[in-house]
Amino acid sequence: MTYDVIILGSGPGGYTAAVRAGQYGLRTALVERQPRLGGTCLLVGCIPTKALLHAAELWQSLREASADGIHADNFRLDFPRLIERKNEIVNQHSRGIEFLMRKNKVDVIRGEGSLKGGGRVEVRGEDGVKTLEARAIIVATGSEARMLPGLSPDPERILTNVEILELQRVPESLVIVGAGAVGVEFASMFHRFGTRVTLLEMLPRIIPLEDAEVSRELERVFKKSGIRVETGARVEQVESLDQGVRVRALLSDGRVETFEAEKVLIGVGRRPNTEGIGLENTRVELDRGYIRVDERQRTAEPGIYAIGDIVAGTPQLAHVAARQGLVAVADIAGKPTQPVNPRLIPSCVYSEPGVASVGLTEEQARAQGYRVRVGKFGFRPNSMATILRRHDGFVKVVSDERYDEILGVHIIGPKAYELIGEAVAAMAAEATVETMMNTIHAHPTLYETLGEAFNAVYGLAINA
Repeated sequence: MTYDVIILGSGPGGYTAAVRAGQYGLRTALVERQPRLGGTCLLVGCIPTKALLHAAELWQSLREASADGIHADNFRLDFPRLIERKNEIVNQHSRGIEFLMRKNKVDVIRGEGSLKGGGRVEVRGEDGVKTLEARAIIVATGSEARMLPGLSPDPERILTNVEILELQRVPESLVIVGAGAVGVEFASMFHRFGTRVTLLEMLPRIIPLEDAEVSRELERVFKKSGIRVETGARVEQVESLDQGVRVRALLSDGRVETFEAEKVLIGVGRRPNTEGIGLENTRVELDRGYIRVDERQRTAEPGIYAIGDIVAGTPQLAHVAARQGLVAVADIAGKPTQPVNPRLIPSCVYSEPGVASVGLTEEQARAQGYRVRVGKFGFRPNSMATILRRHDGFVKVVSDERYDEILGVHIIGPKAYELIGEAVAAMAAEATVETMMNTIHAHPTLYETLGEAFNAVYGLAINA
């Protein structure tokens, strides 16, 4: 069968590319090896995790409700029902992607796809082997959880993001290895459900890709809430026991400590799914397993594009994959498009408090030679934050003193992952700090704190 474009993988990048290709009138095939469409993000990543984080937020709100005069004396946590609800959400949206494929006349081909060179893709599925051809191929095969050397996932004790989402009860204790987005989100979630959580991070600070002040604030809040946080901790051994796990780690002060818990979650990053997909039959170039592309997502093999978690130098974020998919399809269809601008990629962590950022950190801006001016404003004076009883955190604006340019915005606080949208739009529109100072922010809202932070760049915040 011959197509204009074949897409390997139905995650956010793959299915977004397929929809846009269909909208452009390209004959399109989407190859997927899993029974359901949606990829890691929908099936075992972003969406199910956020469904459980939402439940954790509701549970916390119920426990605090008496402060608002609401007395719920007999509420209980039905964790198996939370898992059912999570699965319902996942299935609903997977069916939604199936509908989008039909609506946009995309052929869904079930099976394992492999590149054979010359624009050919071999698909091995239940119906046997098929060979597809196309003038363009988009590789969107995603990533999977990295494991520590010598370890394998165990549904009972040694967990990745896949196994932990299928637990049927809340563990009494949990050690989390890795304090990036995955680690801190699950720490925040299970701590609120009542689990005793220990968070181990090898680097000097948690969420190490975020601004240093944001990292310190999240660590402070976590410790205040009862989560044990150890940074500079190198895990030396993870051992399964009859009734749990034992984790031995070298701590930052040189001590070796052993942690025993019911379960351990390994959250040390993700590795690209580029093995076994036939790249050796092409001229595609790899960098430590990741695919090198140009600004239009083109690889070194004419007609082959790569998007999402497999791309070298790309943040492993669903919205980045989706945007890259649109760029790739536009190039295939000969349509105008704007390549992904790394400075305008929002990063979100759905912990409590939430974390979100866009652009340069203060350290990055100074290292690049900018004359940095910073505005910072906390949530303590914000009326809506008081109503929600969520005062921890702040908004930090990093700007260039010479041209009043917004270089980066960093938020830790209530609904940070929603608030970052204003900053992304402002930077994409090349708005200046002065523009945002003069932008009216509705009252009472959480996002007023952004307005105050922009004013704080020039020492003019009102509620300081």
